[in-house]
Amino acid sequence: MPELAQELFISQAEEYAELEKKIADVEAKVKAWQRNDERSIRLNTIPGIGPIGSALLPAPELFQSGRQFAAWIGLTPKDHSTGGKLRLGGITRAGDEALRAVLVAGATAVIHQARRSGKASRWLAELLTRKPPKLAAVALANKMARIAWKLMVSGQTDSAKSGPAIPGFAA
Repeated sequence: MPELAQELFISQAEEYAELEKKIADVEAKVKAWQRNDERSIRLNTIPGIGPIGSALLPAPELFQSGRQFAAWIGLTPKDHSTGGKLRLGGITRAGDEALRAVLVAGATAVIHQARRSGKASRWLAELLTRKPPKLAAVALANKMARIAWKLMVSGQTDSAKSGPAIPGFAA
């Protein structure tokens, strides 16, 4: 290998190691914040919402309902209804793109885990038979956002309820 190429690869390896160190530092700070933040601890009881998702969620007091919260994130379908006939389109994609991506990724992980373990709830199992997995992930992310809003407003945790809040897991 030419000497110039070796220098280039060594330089890139050093930059990569430095970047990994910075990422680890930020990750440690986020995890420390999450352990000490009451709201984040509550949100962490929801499968699919981790430290980054809980850090990105806005204050629930800004919204009147869970649906309004999910619509602000961009997880609700467009409404093309007229004359009493309900027609829903694709998701609006309004709001915070990063938050929406984190919630959909978390919902995708919940779906994969539910499929692997065979413990999908009836709601999720039926949804997956009717819809493709990516569409089901968006629907689950919508449900997760609504549940997150409710937990933030009420102050309770997911485990305080009688069953699992996320329908991806059966009790």
